[in-house]
Amino acid sequence: MGIYIRKMILLVVLFCSVQQSFSQLGFSHEIGAFIGGVAFQSDFGVRRDFQTNSGNTGIAIGIVHYINFAYRADCNCYSTDTYFNDHFKLRSEIAWNKTKLNHFGEWVEDSKTSDNADRLRAHSGEAQNWDIGMQLEYFPRSIRAFSAGVYSFAPFAALGAHYVSFNPSVETTYGTGNPQNPNNYYTFWQQASGGDPFVSDESGSTWSVVASVGTRYKLTILSDLFVELRWQYYFDDFVDGLNHKLDSNKANDWNLWLNFGYIYYLD
Repeated sequence: MGIYIRKMILLVVLFCSVQQSFSQLGFSHEIGAFIGGVAFQSDFGVRRDFQTNSGNTGIAIGIVHYINFAYRADCNCYSTDTYFNDHFKLRSEIAWNKTKLNHFGEWVEDSKTSDNADRLRAHSGEAQNWDIGMQLEYFPRSIRAFSAGVYSFAPFAALGAHYVSFNPSVETTYGTGNPQNPNNYYTFWQQASGGDPFVSDESGSTWSVVASVGTRYKLTILSDLFVELRWQYYFDDFVDGLNHKLDSNKANDWNLWLNFGYIYYLD
């Protein structure tokens, strides 16, 4: 785990260097925080199953920083009036999320009485992740006009990349209760794995792509509220601690965030 902490620290230092570079250019800054819910889409449960989607949900919190290209802090004046300056902001953030994971759906219904059904019901896990990354946010409406209070809402869309340090946990109460014993899990996973590990509580790191849609609400001249729906796709399938090779496993782990936050204009 130590190597991933060092990587996170290195990325934080890099981010600070980038922010300092923008500061020297005179652009203004915004800071904020958010809290929300996460619906984790993993190898637990059944694809497109409502119980799975509603049951495997968790919590997310984060802090955010924005570079506002529309305003210059060094002169308390607007920057050059270009389309980019008036419609884009650069967002960086550090976030954390955690989700308890269980199996839901037809294969664990009460009517299922096989040993494999018992194995699934006994298996649980937890996904816990630290994120650090950047997104470029696009505002169809004028950022200057919104900042001046011309209108109350400023919808946005965003695209970016996050570095993720993940630390899953794996548990089972089946048989000996040993989470390292593959015989305590769904037997078809072991058959499909070809001898490769299919459960793991090892910490790791990966990259992810994030895309968001949302809106800001002008609370005061120097503060906004925001709500966003975010999709995040990981470039690793062990973020949840499970990577079975069945045909139903068609994608890496991903999740949906619904965040509510507050933003304050520093300059």
